[in-house]
This record gives sequence, structure tokens and C-alpha cells, in this order.
Amino acid sequence: MTLISRTRARAVETLSLDATDTRNALSAALVSDLADALTDCGKDPDVRAVVLTHTGTTFSAGADLRDPPHPDALVGLLRQIVELPKPVIARVTGHVRAGGLGLLAACDIAAASTTATFAFTEVRIGVAPAVISLPLLPRTDPRALARYYLTGERFDPSEAVRLGLLTTTADDVDDALTPILDGLRRSSPQALTETKRLLTARVLETFDRDAADLTALSARLFTSPQAREGMTAFLERRDAAWVV
Repeated sequence: MTLISRTRARAVETLSLDATDTRNALSAALVSDLADALTDCGKDPDVRAVVLTHTGTTFSAGADLRDPPHPDALVGLLRQIVELPKPVIARVTGHVRAGGLGLLAACDIAAASTTATFAFTEVRIGVAPAVISLPLLPRTDPRALARYYLTGERFDPSEAVRLGLLTTTADDVDDALTPILDGLRRSSPQALTETKRLLTARVLETFDRDAADLTALSARLFTSPQAREGMTAFLERRDAAWVV
């Protein structure tokens, strides 16, 4: 049973993260299923663009702590979104945490409702936003991002737009996406592919340069004593030992 539901309307394929029992956490299975769905979209000449969205009240809660994907698999998924020869548009109407923010950053356009919330919660469980930095750092304001990377604070969609994480926010995210999707439907498939290559060149340079180091950092941190304490505290709904 796939964890990705799919619909299509006028050449736009919508892929919905559909694991509401885990708040669409990035498990090994969900990452694999999403990668397979994106591969299908990339090969299908009838797909002009892809919308990445979610069921339930959470776009993604980040890595599934009980069944996390291998860092290489997450790097591969993020790069696949960046390299897909069709635009990928994130549609968010709920909460986004940790690794889920990497998905947003990998997308070409990201829109969220005004009720969405965001947080880089990695530091609160003893790890760092390592792998997701590959698409995030080239596309956001690093000075503004530092606060949320270092504190794990929650922030709203207006702040996410200021950071460069979101393209737009609106009370009705579908109204906001209507002119964007109409514009993509009026665009030449060849032109979309080549224009996306221009836009993603700097991001892919970061993958080429830093992916191996950041994957190793992620793997090292996730097996550290502080990470074990942080994850246990999170699952037990208590403060970690270092909280003062």
C-alpha cells in the first residue's frame, strides 16, 4: 500500500503525502514511495507540473524517529525534486517540521495557508538540519535563518516568506496557486525544463560539493548519545536532560 495518493487535472499531477497516523513523518517507506511517484511524473510526457501536498493537518513532522530513512535516501529524494524536469510546487495547509522543510526548499515554488506553522526542531533532539541544508541554504537568507536553525522556535508563514522558504502565503492557498498553475499550463514543456535548470544550478552545485559531508554529519549525530537522549525525551513527551 502506497503512502502517496495521486490525482491529475489538466496536466498537473498532485502527489499527497498520505501517512496521517505518523503526521506524514519521513519514514523509509514514505521516502521510497514519494521517490517512485516522482520518477513516474518525470517520465510522463502528459505531466506538465507536480503539486506536492498532504492529507491531514501536518505537511510533514520531519524524520520518522521509529523508521528513519537512510541519509543517502533523503539526499536522493531532495535532489530528485530539484532535478525533476518539471516544476514542483509545494502546497501546505498544515504544520511543517524539521525534514519536511527540506521538501519545501527543494520545490521550485512553495505556497502555504496563513494557518501553517514551521520549525527546525532538530536542535531540540540533539541533531542538526544537515541534509536539508542542501536545498535550504542556497535558497534562503542565512542570517535570518540562523535564528530558527539555532533555537528551534516556531515561525509563521509571513516569516517563512521573508526567509525565502515560501513563495507566497494566503488565507486560501488554492486561490493563490490558481494563477501559478495556469501560468505553468500555458508554458512550453521544453521551456519549463530549461528554465528550471537555470534556476536550480546553484542548488545542485551545493549538492555536488556538500552532500557527502552533510550525509556523514547526519549519520554521526543520529547515533550520538545526545541524540538518543533527545529522541527518547521527545517520544516520552518530556524535556531532554540538557534543558535548563
